[in-house]
Amino acid sequence: MTAKDIIAMYQKLQKKYGKDAYKYVSELFIDAKKSHKKDFTGKDHDQSLLSFKGKSLEKLIKYIIIDAIRSIGLEAINGNALERRVGTNLTDIQSKVKRNLLVDYGKLGCHLPDVDIIVFHPTTSEIIAVLSVKATLRERISQTGYWKLKLAADKYTRHIKVLFVTPDEDGVFQERKQISKSRAIAEVELDGSYILTK
Repeated sequence: MTAKDIIAMYQKLQKKYGKDAYKYVSELFIDAKKSHKKDFTGKDHDQSLLSFKGKSLEKLIKYIIIDAIRSIGLEAINGNALERRVGTNLTDIQSKVKRNLLVDYGKLGCHLPDVDIIVFHPTTSEIIAVLSVKATLRERISQTGYWKLKLAADKYTRHIKVLFVTPDEDGVFQERKQISKSRAIAEVELDGSYILTK
């Protein structure tokens, strides 16, 4: 089971549900879990599944939004693609995007925030938004809030929108009575949270 398989499964959902296919992402991953377990040969399936799910969800979200992003003249890249590549491994545009996203820690250097997808203007390399994509709200939401605050503190990065995308598999956004700390961070500190659910 690969991320390409996940996208192929999503394409089947698109044929069935049209524009509402995104509401069935959780069900897609329930089916993918069964296939992943059949193909798994290692020792710790749960850990392998978490890693696979996280990477596949990022690629799936990029697949879902890329046409809309390109239709308004923008482009997107995965954050880890910028993190891993250095110097000559980056195109001129990617190098500029990377520089436009760096957070300055003074004597401790400049570092990229931990973001999953970066939306940018392909000719100016101006960053429009960064997306944090997680299966559940509990996964590193505090870290996403932290990066929003760091980007907002610098005049060169304060315009960047920080967005959170989740299928809300732990149901945190469905709870009406008791609001969790994670949900409060997502709703107050970030520029938007997008929930992929029915």
